[in-house]
Amino acid sequence: MIQLLTPTHWKDYELIDCGDFEKLERFGEVILIRPEPQAVWNKQLPESEWQRLHHIKFKGRSATAGDWVKKSPKTPERWHIEYKNNEVAIKFRLGLTSFKHLGIFPEQAVNWDYITQNVKSFTTPEPKVLNLFAYTGGASLVARAAGADTTHVDSIKQVVTWANENQELSGLTNIRWMVEDALKFVKREVKRGKKYNGIILDPPAYGHGPNGEKWKLEDHINEMMHDVIQLLDPEEHFLILNTYSLGFSSVIIENLIRSAYPKVQNLETGELYLQATAGPKLPLGVFGKFYKNKS
Repeated sequence: MIQLLTPTHWKDYELIDCGDFEKLERFGEVILIRPEPQAVWNKQLPESEWQRLHHIKFKGRSATAGDWVKKSPKTPERWHIEYKNNEVAIKFRLGLTSFKHLGIFPEQAVNWDYITQNVKSFTTPEPKVLNLFAYTGGASLVARAAGADTTHVDSIKQVVTWANENQELSGLTNIRWMVEDALKFVKREVKRGKKYNGIILDPPAYGHGPNGEKWKLEDHINEMMHDVIQLLDPEEHFLILNTYSLGFSSVIIENLIRSAYPKVQNLETGELYLQATAGPKLPLGVFGKFYKNKS
């Protein structure tokens, strides 16, 4: 069954409205306007309300970069927010980057709850979790806070440093940081015979490794899936594959997973979205996930 999933209990984040290729969001006490290519419908709130509410707006200079325009110089460049569910609490340092990101993808909270649930349910003491294309570490923090021995892999040193800041903010320790090309790292782990109880993949459509390695989702994701399946502990595991690519559907994700792992159990596929307070649903990627318990 294809599912539509959205975070439901995050007090520090709110999608207020979206439309006309923009989104109006609250992160903690700070409200921002950012571009959103998928919001092709009309805004629900009047433009005057958007202008009244926001503190900062991103204005693009090119397809990949831009500037943040503040209404008040007192608005911070960096600030902290918290995420918690019934089992764990983590914190993030947010910041205004030149490519419109803040250091967090709020829709991923759905996957963080799934990680928490599975790590807590495993009988394996300190289950091993591998987070690939791990960015600033939301999934890594949640896995570690839930009790997992966690390895975080990303090719960009600056975002791994950012993730380490988030670890310290969250009062956590001992996440293993790897600045590496994800596909190369996985192949090396396969050769070593390593096993993980949990694997999270949130690959970009395009990317580069630290030594110039090229990643293109449609060219490499099938190879990656066949490799990571070999790393799963056969008795007790979970895997999450999340993609943000306009050309990918949840049916493609299902085919990828079933092709790489014909014996998959408890497979769920669907679409992640954010529910705007003003009404619209903003689609933000497709996912596939599955788990296996010893019981």
